Amino acid sequence: MTPHPRPILVVHGGAWDMPDNAIQSHERGIANALRAGYTLLERGATSVEAVEAAITVMEDDDTFDAGRGSFLTRDGRVQLDALLMDGATLRAGGVACVERLRNPIQAARLVLDQSPHVYFVATGAERFARQYGMALCDNTDLIVPRERERLIAFQKAELEGAVDTTFSGQSHDTVGAVALDIHGNLAAGTSTGGTLSKAPGRVGDSSLIGCGCYADNDSAAVSLTGWGEPIMKLVLGKWAVDRIARGEHAEPTAQAAIQYLYNRLGGHGGIILLTPGGDIGIAHNTPRIAWGIHDANGPRLGVTVNN
Repeated sequence: MTPHPRPILVVHGGAWDMPDNAIQSHERGIANALRAGYTLLERGATSVEAVEAAITVMEDDDTFDAGRGSFLTRDGRVQLDALLMDGATLRAGGVACVERLRNPIQAARLVLDQSPHVYFVATGAERFARQYGMALCDNTDLIVPRERERLIAFQKAELEGAVDTTFSGQSHDTVGAVALDIHGNLAAGTSTGGTLSKAPGRVGDSSLIGCGCYADNDSAAVSLTGWGEPIMKLVLGKWAVDRIARGEHAEPTAQAAIQYLYNRLGGHGGIILLTPGGDIGIAHNTPRIAWGIHDANGPRLGVTVNN
């Protein structure tokens, strides 16, 4: 594939039944992420650096289910997962079930750059990150009052049998980014706090290679959001980039991936996809998805409604 001559950054901030009063904060967070990542790309930074920067901004914004402000586990704690992948080398770094790192995407970057391994979890991941200079925080620093209230309401609804078991109406504010730099290299990243009231120790699709995230210069970069268990079972990220490798275009591939997710397992979610030629695909089967694109034509962002 011929590399695109200008950098491109695509981000998502979750796919779910987003209420009207949440749209402005999502668009503001997406705009800030685009600005941070694309500024680096314009200066000649790598796609890996741009993806890390964009996701860091969203982890720091408690609008999203990533970093501070994430959903709480069943026992009222935050556990975070993240993955970063370099399409030029297929190097990747992932962390899962971390409780004392404000920015798990930065820990994932350290794994990618500094370790012969790919994946660290829980206290081992925190120990590794601290070894390379990341400060640890208290778990309570990651919790916001809104999420304590949400957990109480959800668990009450569970007891009353009033929870939407399709997961389509629940918030999936997992964040992700894909980028193409001036050297023609792709990267992808995803970061999440997981599902609301999840069992402690549960890991979803976001930090798993080929599931919630994948990048390969020979095909595409992809990041997903949504109900993690069906996405994992289908290895949906790799499924999508393999179609690109066979010569299919990004937008129909994105649509096909989400249709496959629903047809095969009744799954709900969203996907962003970027090829080395600058072809972009965005799709979802949830009521709304928050997204943003920044390329030579400037930033474009919004919350798309699924009709």
